[in-house]
Amino acid sequence: MSAPPIRRIAHLDMDAFYASVELLRYPQLKGLPVVIGGGRRREDDLLGRLAAAYPDKEWTQDDLGAIPLDFFPRLSGYTGRGVITTATYAARHFGVGSAMGLMKAAKLCPQAILLPVDFAQYRHYSQRFKAIIAEVAPVIENRGVDEVYIDFTNVPGGQREGGRVLARLIQKAIFDDTGLTCSVGVAPNKLLAKMASEFNKPNGISIVLEDDLQGLIWPLACRKINGIGPKSDEKLQSHGIHTIGQLAQRSPDWLVATFGNKTGAWLHNAAWGRDERPVVTSSEPVSMSRETTFERDLHAVRDRAELGALFTRLCEQVAADLQRKGYVGKTIGIKLRFDDFSIVTRDHTLPYYTADAAAIRAAAGQCLKRAPLAKRLRLLGVRVGSLLGAQDAKLLSNPTETLPHDPNALLFPDD
Repeated sequence: MSAPPIRRIAHLDMDAFYASVELLRYPQLKGLPVVIGGGRRREDDLLGRLAAAYPDKEWTQDDLGAIPLDFFPRLSGYTGRGVITTATYAARHFGVGSAMGLMKAAKLCPQAILLPVDFAQYRHYSQRFKAIIAEVAPVIENRGVDEVYIDFTNVPGGQREGGRVLARLIQKAIFDDTGLTCSVGVAPNKLLAKMASEFNKPNGISIVLEDDLQGLIWPLACRKINGIGPKSDEKLQSHGIHTIGQLAQRSPDWLVATFGNKTGAWLHNAAWGRDERPVVTSSEPVSMSRETTFERDLHAVRDRAELGALFTRLCEQVAADLQRKGYVGKTIGIKLRFDDFSIVTRDHTLPYYTADAAAIRAAAGQCLKRAPLAKRLRLLGVRVGSLLGAQDAKLLSNPTETLPHDPNALLFPDD
């Protein structure tokens, strides 16, 4: 009787995905520092501005690749609150990266070209590359618009060279169909595969075998473990733990005593490369949310009417999202970011499930009453959690208790 196949899990991460999709549209920008951020302009507006700048040519969608470089806006002199969604590798060499404010990026790389986001186009290419993978290896876990886990274990070619042969096949198939590159890490589990996919970017393949733990993984910083954030890393460093190898040398008892039962046990297993999580081919969302960052900081009293209208619209948008995707929820929450960048959240659990905008608005208003509102607001968000499929919710009894609400009432106090 032959031995069972060795577990091979791949993590595939598209390289600078949003920026790479934009370079398909604007190939003249390849090799240049480019950042993606800010609202999308309409294509007819773009063509109109082109016609005004270059009146001697009739511009169409087919001419986007011929737009002169001096037409594109630069980060130099940018003012505003935009945040970078992603950046090309040429821009990253200047220290520019995702989630960085555009004004800060403008100081680091003023010559970078600024392009607005186009989520419709990114979703289109996301669906395309995932469909290509599914034709080769059908056991896929979707981890967002630009990354997936893939179970190579029982796929033909999945064991050859530790999974490198199949990874190379998938890489080539995606590039041939879309023109986009990706990086792939293959390892015995999801934890190590995620780390391996970062080893050889862009367009690389990295293999971690069972006996590579001490040589490849232990020298890395603890932050390389997916799940160790800045605060946990700071605490680890305060105890003299800087690398995964140093973490592995701490006893499970010490880790549990220092970080708690659940986190301590997880840290020990992660340092030793242990992860039994399966590749989950489908997953249910745990919450849905909408939020908005204001063009200027708003005050809860002086800008009460404007905030109230924005608050209502966010609740309506979340309700529409729930209804469109077939979910209801019962935990309603709010998120407030103030002008000093501090964040406050509050939530309220209803006695029933709902996707009704008025009910969400009323519960969110109850949350708001428990939040401090002395400082000016920079961001406002509404979230619905504890989700359940709408069809499953019909099996539950109808709501017998509701929050009182006045749809015309202001949600921000007078004092």
